Amino acid sequence: MESYIHGYTETEARRLSDQAHTLADLLHHDTVFSPGSRVLEVGCGTGAQTVFLAGRNPGARIIAVDISPDSLEQAKDRIRREGITNVEFRQADVYRLPFGGERFDHIFVCFVLEHLARPLEALVHLKKLLKPGGSLTAIEGDHGSAYFYPGSEAAQRAIECQVRLQAGAGGNALIVRELYPLFRRAGFTEVRVSPRMVYVDASRPGLVEGFTRRTFTAMIEGIREKAVGEGILDAETFDRGVRDLLRTTWEDGVFCYTFFKATGR
Repeated sequence: MESYIHGYTETEARRLSDQAHTLADLLHHDTVFSPGSRVLEVGCGTGAQTVFLAGRNPGARIIAVDISPDSLEQAKDRIRREGITNVEFRQADVYRLPFGGERFDHIFVCFVLEHLARPLEALVHLKKLLKPGGSLTAIEGDHGSAYFYPGSEAAQRAIECQVRLQAGAGGNALIVRELYPLFRRAGFTEVRVSPRMVYVDASRPGLVEGFTRRTFTAMIEGIREKAVGEGILDAETFDRGVRDLLRTTWEDGVFCYTFFKATGR
């Protein structure tokens, strides 16, 4: 991974955990592995997604890898607290994974490809680790898909900071739009991409708090120092944008965002 622009702070770990819990059913209701399957999770981070993968597939054997040793320690602690026993953790780089070919039945990557400068190379490498007929699943969010009421130019500009910072760090915050061609170019067949929209209004208080406030807006707030420091947006406009995003959590507010889940064999 070239650079994780959100950093490895406790605040970011909490945000990832909030995101995983809030979106578990939306993203993972159809992430099902047969008992006895060998599964590789790449870029597991602090284990926020690992908990759901392992907990919902207790018969699978999961190896979860990440480049950050600190994140792996948090992931191990999280799994231990949950009493989950079917996960093994290893430190590794996505481009140099320490496994032989045709070893896994399934590979899972979530919010990883957007941070890579060479996502096609990563997918080609991962494909070699799959057994014949094995599958790869990737989930990414489209940071350009956010729309909301009341509308706000300042909020849109603050969100655009995320896209520009990620590009500057070697990633692509809009990579979700390339998932299908990337999978095909990497040699996968039976490629399917499905949109998973999060729609939030006051009738869904769990999403108001868990997604709009504690996941998405928290993500934008977290890049303030970098965005302002690099001169992408002035502090006053950025802060107004964050306030306007929080304004969408009021009784009359609406917020929408779309994730995409791709699978290929």
